[in-house]
Order: sequence, then C-alpha cells, then structure tokens
Amino acid sequence: MQIDFHHATTYVAARLAGFDKAEAEVIAYAAQYVDDATSSGPVYFDNKAVFNRISSAHKLLDPSNTMELENQLVWMPFHFLPGNGGLPAGQNPSGTFIDKIVCKPNSPVAQDMVRAAILDQDKRYGLHRLGVTMHVYADTWAHQGFAGVMHEINEVERAEETGKTGVFGKLKEFLWDQVEDTIPPLGHGRANIFPDMPFLAWEYRNGRDEVVSRNNTGDFCEAADQMCRAMKRYRAKNPDAAVTGIPENDMSRIKTLFVNLKEKDGGKRHEAWLEAIRKGEFSFGAEEIHYDEKGSNSWKAQALGTSFDVPVNSYKPEFLTSHWKLFHDAIQAHRFHVSHEILPEYGICAA
Repeated sequence: MQIDFHHATTYVAARLAGFDKAEAEVIAYAAQYVDDATSSGPVYFDNKAVFNRISSAHKLLDPSNTMELENQLVWMPFHFLPGNGGLPAGQNPSGTFIDKIVCKPNSPVAQDMVRAAILDQDKRYGLHRLGVTMHVYADTWAHQGFAGVMHEINEVERAEETGKTGVFGKLKEFLWDQVEDTIPPLGHGRANIFPDMPFLAWEYRNGRDEVVSRNNTGDFCEAADQMCRAMKRYRAKNPDAAVTGIPENDMSRIKTLFVNLKEKDGGKRHEAWLEAIRKGEFSFGAEEIHYDEKGSNSWKAQALGTSFDVPVNSYKPEFLTSHWKLFHDAIQAHRFHVSHEILPEYGICAA
C-alpha cells in the first residue's frame, strides 16, 4: 500500500473509530512514516546526549536488501508479517519454514499484534505504536502471498490484469519493462506496484507455478473495515470488544475513491483523498490534514530542528516528548514484541 491508504485511509478509519482529529493525525502520520523512516543509527546532541534509532523501511534497491538479517529486522516485522499459514499458535502449515513466514491477511499472528498494541497503550508512544500496528495490519492484505525474505515464492510471472482498467497497458509488458531481473525476489518487488493499487484486479503465477488471483479493491475495503474495528477496540481498551466496522455510507465513499482513482502515482491519489476529506465527504465532517515527510512541518524537523541528518543536533528538552522520538520508541517496541514475543509462539524464529 502507498501513502493514499497508509495516511489518508488510516486517518478516515481512525476518525470513524471515534478518535478526535489530533489523535487520528498522530495515528495516520505514524502509519505512513513506517515507509519513510529509512535512516538508522545514533543521533548526537550538543549536550552529549545520544538517541539511537532503528529504521522501519529500506528503499527497494538498498544494498541492505541482500542481507538476510536486515530483511528479518525490517521487512518481516513492518511490511510482510509472517502469517503461519493462517493457522493459530501451536499449529504448522504444511511445507517448510517459508510457508510459515508468507504474509496472510488478518492472520492469527496479525491479530495478536493488534492485541499487543491495545494492551500496551498506556505508554507515551501508545498512539504512535497503534499507527505502526495499523500499517503492518493493513499490509497483511496488500502483501498477502509474499514473504519478507529473498525467496522464489516471491517470483511473479505472467501477470495479467483481470479488471481491464487499462492503466498499465498490457500488464505483462509493463512488468517486464519495469522489473525484469533487476529487482530481487524480496517481498512483492517482482510484482512492482500492483499489490499497492486500490483499483486493480489481477492475477499472476508465483515461484511455485501457482495461479494467484487478486482483487485489490475488495482487499483494501476489508483492511479499512478491520482497522476501524481494531481502533474501536483500542479505544475500548479491550481487544475482544464486540464492535462494528465502517458505516455503510462511509464505506461506499471509500470504495468509490479506491475504484475511481485510477492513477499509478500514490501521491496523486493521496491528494485526491485529502481533497475529499477537506470537502467533508465522510460522516465526521470537513477537515484539513497534511503529511510532511520532510521540511519544517515534519516530525523530524520539529524534534531536531532539521529534517536532514547532521553530525550534531541542538538538544531541547522537548525532544523527549516529540512525535519523532515517540515514533522511534514505538517501532522499537513493535519490533521487539513481534520478533521476541509473538512469533516464537508460532514456532517462528526471526532476528
């Protein structure tokens, strides 16, 4: 998924779950920033303080993608959550280890991840961790069938568009021209942006010569609805609370945006979503929201005074409660809990 879903759709789902505007903005910013936090390592301050951060993403052609440990530290906990074949803890899918770590939509692993964020919400970074969790949760629908390691199961051959939008021309030719063999079989790299397009219906053959059919619109609508339910349970402080999903009229508008915005550029789709929110096309009314990855309005610049990495930063006491610092606290907490608490319950050893 791209910024249109991770920021704008997440914001809409959060507002429909009952969060106020300020809370929903934190959740949505954190959800999108998972894709943008590509820097790691220590941040030094002029008073000798140091803050160590981790990254929650790599660029697709980053050399780190060839390192198995880095894949398990970044791609598996943040983008391709292992699905254990859709089975509960204590049960194993047939096959090998790869069959345990292929991503599955709304798997028991994913539900345990959501449960952990709900039960651990009393931390300063509670809302930030919820946003991180919603990013990973949504990606279990978009990234289903792929794994966050380099493996033949991630191969994509003979891709065909079945919905006939015509946006990509002939899908096979587009895939060959754009990807060929320059992209390693990591995650959905070989599938290019197809899993991220809300309007696309398509099919392909994976590395096991299995035909995989996908309807992104249906998957994205289900993801948004389940996210809203998860966030209602967060507000109830009860991971087992009986809740409803997105109201029918709001879901109709969400689906219309997914279907009608036939644009390859996620940034352009994002702008259309922000305009719909500005116009009050959802039941919570007209609101103005923004996402600034960089620049003076970015979380990083607000925390450090600049959105660029510099050798030494000026320290301010407010850094400790800044959104950027709390986001980095949240992704560390998320990765530790997923890798060291949840996955071992499913017999999965990952980083």
